[in-house]
Amino acid sequence: MKFTDKDILQIENKGLTLAKMKSQLELFESGTPFADLTAAATVGHGIVECSEDEKNKYIHRFEEQRNNVSIAKFVPASGAATRMFKSLFRFIEEFVPENETINSFINRTKDADLSLFFVGLEKLPFYDKVLEKLKEFYPNYESWSNDKQKLLFAKTMLDEDKMNYGFYPKGLLPFHKYKDHLATAFEEHLFDGALYASTNKSTFLHFTISERHKEMFEEEFEKLQNIVESKTNTTFKIAFSYQKESTDTIAVTPKNEPFREDNGELTFRPSGHGALLENLNQLDTDVIFITNIDNVVVYKYEDKVAEYKKMLAGMLLEKQHQVFKYLEVLERGELSEQDLIEIAEFLANQLNVVISTEFEKYSKKYQIEYLFDKLNRPMRICGMVKNEGEPGGGPFWVKNESGQISLQIIESAQIDKDNKNQTKILESATHFNPVDLVCGIKNYKGEVFDLQKFTDPKTAFITMKTKAGKDLKALELPGLWNGSMAFWNTVFVEVPLITFNPVKTVTDLLKPTHQIK
Repeated sequence: MKFTDKDILQIENKGLTLAKMKSQLELFESGTPFADLTAAATVGHGIVECSEDEKNKYIHRFEEQRNNVSIAKFVPASGAATRMFKSLFRFIEEFVPENETINSFINRTKDADLSLFFVGLEKLPFYDKVLEKLKEFYPNYESWSNDKQKLLFAKTMLDEDKMNYGFYPKGLLPFHKYKDHLATAFEEHLFDGALYASTNKSTFLHFTISERHKEMFEEEFEKLQNIVESKTNTTFKIAFSYQKESTDTIAVTPKNEPFREDNGELTFRPSGHGALLENLNQLDTDVIFITNIDNVVVYKYEDKVAEYKKMLAGMLLEKQHQVFKYLEVLERGELSEQDLIEIAEFLANQLNVVISTEFEKYSKKYQIEYLFDKLNRPMRICGMVKNEGEPGGGPFWVKNESGQISLQIIESAQIDKDNKNQTKILESATHFNPVDLVCGIKNYKGEVFDLQKFTDPKTAFITMKTKAGKDLKALELPGLWNGSMAFWNTVFVEVPLITFNPVKTVTDLLKPTHQIK
């Protein structure tokens, strides 16, 4: 593929290189391989189950050390709320109250989510706020039929010239209704972060957002800062970053030729949450909690959720402490055969590393190098909840192209559904990934790893999209907690369902963990 001078200038202006373009186009040609699952990770086989005593031990460890380490909470928060209101956008577009009732529309479209929305309407956190605006926009609102009133409610909430909730980032939508105010997901993350991500009475949160929303987030923080700091007795440091343009990927036609705009320019697309690895790599922090913007709870459940965050962090600190001790010993090179066996057993039993069957045949010098390489990596402790049929990724044992088996978080899109053996393993999965990670990104000398060195580029995704009515193929980078962390040391730990409360659709706000009463 030859690029024109104009193409090359466009590529370089985005901070991309021709070599990167070439490798992306090659991926479109060759296709991205499916994951090769060897087994589902289950309790006792890849997933740790902590007893109450163990949980308390890890919490104690974290509490003991939290003021001696730097801590950050990293929150991917660029998602717009549009998808939350998918059913309602369709309803506004297609429902004609003069032609049918809402019930018949719901029966015809089989839209259970829309049905639930109207049943629980008054329990939604923003019900009163929308109703107030609705009466402003439609003063004679009460004279219309019940069905038309509901249509106007949805329009008031979503129309661009009214409240425009579909444009908002999820983090700034009202999620919870307290006695005296409405709380956004952003606000809940501040209170929640103060419970487990504070050190020396200071809490640092890093949100990755869309650049167009920065002012809105800053205004929200300005409004909340004094209140939250006085209630939590903590000072807050907030940072915002954006998905870098240099992580965008080129789009191609179904024939794998660069897709072009009407003016002849190349088309680039954001490359998914895997692009945020660069943002994560900018942090210089000992302990990093990663959780999605929509995974929050109302105040009364926050302490319970925080317990499990502390448990995961305590486990990270304990395992990291042992890893660092072993690395210092390996660096000195003064080890007996028994020492080497002890370290290999730690890797296998505590970090789920499958040790090469040839290990015992290696020379002592190579055994030391091998163990050093396996230990000297970023580490992540990942909470896993029991599978309740939620869509998304899960924990599996996976074989890579070199034949090495490791624990990975795999999305269903990475699995070959036409392969009976692979679907059988998928169906045997007992747990689900709620994006609840505690990460250590520094080595034993206190230096931040170059996280790009621990990714598996082969785990990228190719998806079909359309633009201006034309089909195109888009490339998503390996997901942040999927292939972007493929070569991290990984521990999966069972956590209860209370820790997983995402808001994927607006009706999720009707669940108990998002309701005050």
